[in-house]
Parts: sequence; C-alpha cells; structure tokens
Amino acid sequence: MAGEMTLQIVTPEGTVVKDVKTDAVIIPASEGSMGILHNHAPMVTALKVGVLRYKQGGHYKRVALAGGFMELSNNLITVLADTAEIGETIDVLRAQEARKRAETRLRDRAANVDRTRAEIALQRAMARLKAAGKLEDKD
Repeated sequence: MAGEMTLQIVTPEGTVVKDVKTDAVIIPASEGSMGILHNHAPMVTALKVGVLRYKQGGHYKRVALAGGFMELSNNLITVLADTAEIGETIDVLRAQEARKRAETRLRDRAANVDRTRAEIALQRAMARLKAAGKLEDKD
C-alpha cells in the first residue's frame, strides 16, 4: 500500500525544499544509493556527493547534494546538506565549466595540484549536471 512522506532539505544558507509530499526518495547515502518508501524504519545516515531524487506527481525531481546527513522518522525525511541545488535551477554552463576545470587539474601531474580537492570538485560538478538532466544518472 502506497503512502506519502514529507521531505525537507536544509543547508547552512537556508531551506531548499520545505514540507514536500513525496511517494519515494532515492538518496546518495555514504554506503551507496538507498531507496525510501512510506513507513520505512527510522534511521540516520551520512550522505555523499550525489543526486537525491524524489517522486512527486508520478515524476522524479532531482536535487544535487554535496554531502551531509539524512534523518528519517515517522515518514519525515530531513536532509541536512552542505549544499543543495534543485535540478531545474542549476546553471548548466557554470557546472560544465567547473567539470572541465576539475578534469584539467586532475590531468595535470604538477606537484602543487591538490588532487583530493580536484576530485571533490569533479564529483560536485557531475552531480549538478546529473541533477540538471545533462548527464545520465546511473546511481
């Protein structure tokens, strides 16, 4: 039997998604992609950089996340994210430029390149492009 849950996504800058009713949520948990349906057991999990998808009106909407935590209790899903951007509002050109910069830094073998920072920047750019629907999301 299907039921609804309430989703809210909050960042340090403010609320991105507030009290949205949804049928299903797929989150980028630190252990891998995780689906959540009505009456799921309570839980708390860390989130990795990726795309959160939530079903509303028979269609999935996407939000790019840059890590954080998710708490689920009594059909209320609260995401505390480092950053979050709704897919339809993402500046695709800016995300593509960020991806190119990160890829260039990773190809550069210079000792002064912070590879970890470049890898995270690439992951964020890819998540933003996936949320905007410009890249296939295989998660």
